[in-house]
Amino acid sequence: MHDAPMAVPVAESSEPELMAKADREVVSTHVLVEQEKVEKLRELSKRTRIAQSEYLREAVDDLLTKYDRKEED
Repeated sequence: MHDAPMAVPVAESSEPELMAKADREVVSTHVLVEQEKVEKLRELSKRTRIAQSEYLREAVDDLLTKYDRKEED
């Protein structure tokens, strides 16, 4: 049986966008992703020095924005 996602604390920051994120509850989740995509994401992260998790959050935001716009049509 799987446990419910648990809240993960977000570090405090002087950046306005990060502070806004800190005001929201953040949860951990797991997804299954093809090995090739995981490797490409890992390499991108190493090359750019941007955390994989940051790329994944950006992807989720983009996806939700895309489908929110479709509902408005």
